[in-house]
Amino acid sequence: MAVGFVLISTEPTKERQVYQKLLKIEEVVELYPLFGDYDLIAKVEAKDYNTIGEIVVSKIRTIDGVRTTKTLTKISF
Repeated sequence: MAVGFVLISTEPTKERQVYQKLLKIEEVVELYPLFGDYDLIAKVEAKDYNTIGEIVVSKIRTIDGVRTTKTLTKISF
């Protein structure tokens, strides 16, 4: 299983709306608000890293109010 942490920047005043929509994505297993350059961090779990990329592009970035994302991955050795 692959794990990714997605830092999400939202449009002003859209944080709650984006948060609620992210909760509906099955692969988002944890979600927290942030203060600073990013507004939210989502922990995403999927079968592999390519699938995490697909989730970010097709499910997270398409949410109305999402401005930018940055994905950090956890690699186990």
